[in-house]
Amino acid sequence: MNRNEWITQAARLQSADQPFALVTVLSAQAPTSGKAGDKAVVTPDGQIHGWIGGGCAQPAVIKTVRRALLDGQPRKIRIAPSDESAERDLGDVLEFGMACHSGGTLELFIDPVMPSATLTVVGDSPVARALVGLAPRVGLRVAVVAQGAQAADFPDADTVLDSDDAAGVIVRLSSPFVVVATQGRRDLQGLKAALALQPQGLWFVASARKASVLLDSLVASGEDPAAVARIVAPAGEFIGAQTPEEIALSVLTSVVAARRGREPMVPAAQAALSASMASSASSTTQSSVAASAAESSTCCSTTAASDSKEAASAKTLAPVAASSCCGGAKKAAATASDAVAVPALTAEPKVALTTVAASAKSSCCGG
Repeated sequence: MNRNEWITQAARLQSADQPFALVTVLSAQAPTSGKAGDKAVVTPDGQIHGWIGGGCAQPAVIKTVRRALLDGQPRKIRIAPSDESAERDLGDVLEFGMACHSGGTLELFIDPVMPSATLTVVGDSPVARALVGLAPRVGLRVAVVAQGAQAADFPDADTVLDSDDAAGVIVRLSSPFVVVATQGRRDLQGLKAALALQPQGLWFVASARKASVLLDSLVASGEDPAAVARIVAPAGEFIGAQTPEEIALSVLTSVVAARRGREPMVPAAQAALSASMASSASSTTQSSVAASAAESSTCCSTTAASDSKEAASAKTLAPVAASSCCGGAKKAAATASDAVAVPALTAEPKVALTTVAASAKSSCCGG
């Protein structure tokens, strides 16, 4: 057996974007056939390429590899002689009893290698372009969906689709994370395409007020209310973002959090809206949608709703500082004495409220 076979197999699996774990023998106490430094690539179906010891150790290794590939977390295990094959969690190491007669003790490190996740960015706005540029820097593949898009305009994207037709998108793409950053250009079409992908996380770059109009329209047009309710809008973590690049960073922070296992948080205002949509979806006309969307259109993912009625009914606004990117300067001056309740900046922004003066409103789009 070639003990360095793991090198070839690791390269093959990684180029095919397939998950595997690299298992390394940290220490070995005789008698064991595995020695410190031995390595193997182990696949989810239990194939072992390389050498980490004989058959007595392999069941525990395969079992642990499968767990590691489910959550992406590395593990250290110890396999030691025992009359029982039970496992014990000792804090920094998981110990397995080995009932084989060969004896010896092995300590191994199991490092899962996960395939790159794909982030689909819908739209050709300044925020969309900034997202496409930033996402590969954190290990995400990027697909772009935008009507009339050209691959030359998105050099960092792996895939560029020039049509946002939902039927065509689902044939050509599969993506666990989607950000809709259409920002006033084909918003409904972009949202429908995003919903068709049935992603694990879906974010919409828009103000709460604009989102409420468009999400209501999605339900009225026949989209699944439960799927619409999972759209996170406004998108992004509270970092006080103003420029398209900063907004893209705040949205990407949410995507990374979801990728690492944190469920996307739907703002309370949107949750109340979604419940209302599910119980009484009305026939909203395209003209009223366009008028309302134009009135509240924003290019900031971190924009809170300025509608005081929404704030009163939902008890909270999106977890962002109040700002406006599209004509917000005059509005900010007119309402400088107002105060808007937004969640305090905590690890979980939805649990507390604080008051931020509306004079913090600003513009990133020449408003």
